[in-house]
Amino acid sequence: MERVCFLLRVKKELIDDYRCTHQSVNADMLNALSDSGIRNYSLFLRPDGLLVGYFEAENPKESLRKLGETEANRRWQELMSPYFESGSGDMEKGGLEWLGQIFYLE
Repeated sequence: MERVCFLLRVKKELIDDYRCTHQSVNADMLNALSDSGIRNYSLFLRPDGLLVGYFEAENPKESLRKLGETEANRRWQELMSPYFESGSGDMEKGGLEWLGQIFYLE
């Protein structure tokens, strides 16, 4: 299982709305994430809009490819895109900064 971490920036004026949107992620999107092989997916948001995402997958690139093919992900990305300074939160093509792991304690 690979561990993956990324950064995005949420527009400051939309932080509260962004938080609220994640209180009720629709079941189709949750299922699409799980069905694509993504596990232990977490988002952390700093008050200035810095968003840190983390997930695990056997093959992250393949999981992202599968996720990207789903209608649920297309709808979710359309809903989420206005929140990000980059204009997209798409994990495969949307302006994310991927972080390399340098330490892990199991």
